[in-house]
Amino acid sequence: MRWRALFDDLEVQFAASERLAEESEIADRVRLEQAGILLIDRLRGQLGLILRIRVSGGVLFDGELTHVGSEWVVLSKATGDVVIPLAAVQLVEGLGRKVLGDTSRVQSALGLASALRTLARDRSHVVVHSADAGACIEGTIDRVGKDFMEIAAVLPGEQRRSGSVGAVYAVPFAGIAAVSSRS
Repeated sequence: MRWRALFDDLEVQFAASERLAEESEIADRVRLEQAGILLIDRLRGQLGLILRIRVSGGVLFDGELTHVGSEWVVLSKATGDVVIPLAAVQLVEGLGRKVLGDTSRVQSALGLASALRTLARDRSHVVVHSADAGACIEGTIDRVGKDFMEIAAVLPGEQRRSGSVGAVYAVPFAGIAAVSSRS
């Protein structure tokens, strides 16, 4: 009788040990998988959600996440959109649990320059928020290069004409915290 109880006890201990080892392995695999997740993948999984994003310079933007490129995101509100370079993101609030990997080759090829060229093509009036605290330039994007853009500073409501341009600024992408446009 005592031997039977001893073997039963050993069997229970062995089963518990196996269960702990399995749970530990699962936890290790989950941590390993999570270690490979990129912020851009987390953001792709949040399309349609309302997010708050703080960028370099401390400015907060909020709105519905409507687009995610390879190097940028777009938050939309009724008043307009804001393109935020991923490199300028300081923190994101409002994330759900979903993660979505790269969905298409086209989407992964759309860098920040692609988003800015769209604004330049549309001749949209924009506000470029500098990565350094508080500096902004209002105007129209004239040119988008590989790693910079040129913006013609004009007053809000004025069309970009040679007589209305106060100055033309070259802004490296690394100096951009966000580019907002009005609807």
